[in-house]
Amino acid sequence: MKKPAIVLYVAVTIALMIWGFYQAIYVAPTDAMQGELFRIIFYHVPSASVAFLFFAISLAGSICYLAFRHNRPDWAQISDAWALAGAEVGVVFCTVVLTTGPLWGRRAWGIWWTWDWRLTTTLVLWLIYVSYLLLRRFAAGPQMQTLAAVLGIFGALDVPIVYMSNRWFRTQHPAPVFGGSEGSGMDPSMVHPFLWNMLAWLAWGILILGIRYHVERQHQKIAASEAQEALDA
Repeated sequence: MKKPAIVLYVAVTIALMIWGFYQAIYVAPTDAMQGELFRIIFYHVPSASVAFLFFAISLAGSICYLAFRHNRPDWAQISDAWALAGAEVGVVFCTVVLTTGPLWGRRAWGIWWTWDWRLTTTLVLWLIYVSYLLLRRFAAGPQMQTLAAVLGIFGALDVPIVYMSNRWFRTQHPAPVFGGSEGSGMDPSMVHPFLWNMLAWLAWGILILGIRYHVERQHQKIAASEAQEALDA
């Protein structure tokens, strides 16, 4: 049943991506102020939301690794695999955010970048998790996973700062669309296309996350087998 379920999930994800694109480009009306440019929101905001979710998964995996590394090594390795997968996929989606944001800002504000709180804290978040991945890639030794877990926890502390930055501080970045001040929100004709794209990008992200987790678990098993063979020799 496992393989048919995976095939079904892939098919549903592809269908959602196609439907989300159709909703974003052909169903959602043109914004009165920004024109066609506003359609970036259907990719920019979902990517940010998915990045935050996967950094949270990385946080949970890092905490569990530190909790289990001495008494439950198998659970610790599973947690570490989730932490790494969440960080990697989160960085991919955060990169999309940092790419689509300046493209949007250049047309909307007349500038590619400004060092306001929202943009700067997002860049710092991206840099922390890129550092996490570099540590995982190039560091060696028994303490590497522990150091990575600590760095992953530290990086996740920036997520709520990024999210709340345009509520706490005055920024060039627009005020929150949902849950903001009085008068915020999205036109009802745009809400359904937006939600379809949120669902589509979430499904796509979960698919990539699952693949990356599976690959990392295979690497762990191979490494454990090689280490055991070396001990036996």
